[in-house]
Amino acid sequence: MKTGLFKFLKTYLALALVLTVIGWGGLFLIVRNTLPTLGPRWLFFFLGVFALTGPAIPITFFLNQRFPSDPPVAGMVVLRQALWVGVFGSMVAWLQLGRVLNGGLALILAAAFVMIELLLRLFERSHWNPKKDE
Repeated sequence: MKTGLFKFLKTYLALALVLTVIGWGGLFLIVRNTLPTLGPRWLFFFLGVFALTGPAIPITFFLNQRFPSDPPVAGMVVLRQALWVGVFGSMVAWLQLGRVLNGGLALILAAAFVMIELLLRLFERSHWNPKKDE
């Protein structure tokens, strides 16, 4: 377990902290100091992806450590999974802005993102060569 924690600290902690600070700090400034015109609105969604991706990095890392897969998860997979969380959150906020979001639509979007990730992992698994990794 200590090697997993050291690997996380070495690899992902700085990125997670930077994304979290930029995302939540930027969202705070956008909400407090601007009017919701077109530019700040798009910046809100962009910073929303950062704000949700940053805290999701440690969660996805520890979930992948807790439930290992074959082939083992690479570094970019953890970032991609955390990015799905950020994109989902911004998409839900965008749909709520237009008063289109409901519980069913949110579940369908979440299921679509999970299915895309499962298909990407299946694709990676089909190209995995254990002899090449040794």
